Formats: sequence, structure tokens, C-alpha cells
Amino acid sequence: MKVLLHLGIHCTDEDRLLRCLLANTGTLAQEGIAVPGPSRYRGLLEQSVQKLKGQPASMETRHVVLESILGDDEADHVFLSFENFVCVPQRVFERGRLYNNIAHKPAWLRDLFADHQVEFALAVKNPATFIPELLRHPRQTRRELPDLLQGAKPTELRWAQVIATLQQHNPGCPVTVWANEDTPLIWLQIMHEVTGLDANIRLKGGLDIVSKLMRQEGMQRLRSYLASHPPKTEIQRRRVLAAFLDKYAIEEEIEEEIDLPGWTEAIVSELTESYEDDLAEISRLPGVNFISP
Repeated sequence: MKVLLHLGIHCTDEDRLLRCLLANTGTLAQEGIAVPGPSRYRGLLEQSVQKLKGQPASMETRHVVLESILGDDEADHVFLSFENFVCVPQRVFERGRLYNNIAHKPAWLRDLFADHQVEFALAVKNPATFIPELLRHPRQTRRELPDLLQGAKPTELRWAQVIATLQQHNPGCPVTVWANEDTPLIWLQIMHEVTGLDANIRLKGGLDIVSKLMRQEGMQRLRSYLASHPPKTEIQRRRVLAAFLDKYAIEEEIEEEIDLPGWTEAIVSELTESYEDDLAEISRLPGVNFISP
């Protein structure tokens, strides 16, 4: 059985992926894919890894965990999601390193499913918008930028290093990655990739993200166009979405305001350019399935 752990990250998903897949549980179940409700596993997994702290779980513990998650359901593929799988928002920059816990926490989780194929998935986000949004996170207790960063330098943050560390400590575990900024265009593919569902099987909610960014008139026209001109390929579909977003997007929804003391336009541009280089490096990492528009 495959167990996919969607690690988040913070400020990229807010459980949208989980909610969308839960709305498709009937279709997914027919294909042997289980999407348990979060109450079945979030507290259970957190308690289990904190109790073990890296010590191998017994066969009995592994059996109890999986049985608690699945209940009477049978599945070939299980999707589990929680933005705090790696750490809580206050610890994102622990010891001045971006997601320092990535070196051990996912491996602890993986051990609970040691008898199965474990995979990971996560979105990454431009530090120029990630840091201000993390500072505003509802569960964030560090309300001053220096306290949040704990010595980390924004211009030196690299998601590629985070993912490489994840791979190093979880050899043989495939990793699926995408840029949060691309999510509206690749949302349908993300749903298929994280569940292992055949791309030809239709899922509800493929326009959920786009609908939050587009005026009602544009969404009505988009749905009508897609119904009368069904795209033959995923690339064609993305081009249609991009064209409608270009014309009907709600400006305040697609533009994020960056308001941090001392952050000039030059700093934001530098962070963005470094992020684009970072994405290119991620796409070249062996063992990474990088979803690009």
C-alpha cells in the first residue's frame, strides 16, 4: 500500500487540498484510494511520533495506527495531510534554519508505516510572501520578524535544501513538489498526482482555486467555454485558465501586499529572483516529481 504524507507547507494550502479530495471520496474509494478525515489521524500521529521520538515503532503499534486511520476501509493508496506534520508555525525557523525539523520528523512519521511505500508531497512559496504571511499566521506567537527568523537570512533561504534534506533522511521515498504560485493552473493535476488517480478519471473541484481569484462573470464564461470547447490536453486546459485569469482576475486576490519594515522593492525582487532559481534547482533534483505549469 502507498501512504502519501502531504506536509503542507504553512501558508500554502489551509486544508484546501484535503477538503477537495474529501468531496471526491466516492470516486476515489472506487479506485482503492482512501482519504480519511483529519480527526482520524492528526492527533494520533503526533502523539505516536512524540512518544517514540525516533525509536522504531513495534509491529503492534504500526498495526494499531493504520487500523485507527482506515477503520474498516480497504485501500491501496492513503492520503494524509497536515501543515503541522513537520512543525508548528512558531518553529519554522528553529535554530535559524528553514524547517529544521525536516531532518527527522518526516522519518519518524514514515517509520509508523514502515511496511508500506511512503511518499511525500509539499508546496513551496516565494520567501518574499511566505515570511510576511507566516508572521500573520493565526497560530504564530512570534510577532516580530527577528524573533520569527531566529537568525535566518531571507536571501539565503532555499527550498531545494529543505527537499534534499527530506530525501537524504527518507531514501527511496518519492517526493512531489509544486510552487504555490502555480496552484490555480495545476490544481487538477495536483489532486491526481497526490492520490495516484488516473488522469482520465474526473474529479470535482478542479476549478476551486481559480474560482476564488476570478470575478463571477469570468467564471460563468470559463465554465461555458470549457463545456463547449473541452480541452484535449492538460496544457490546453491551463492555457484557457491563464487566458481567463488574465482577463477576469480579481486584482486584490492575485496580488499579495508585502508590508514589512525595511523591506524595499529591491529586496523583494532579489528574493523573487532567488526563488525562481531555487525552483529550477528543485525541478532537477533526482527523485522529485516537480509539477510545473
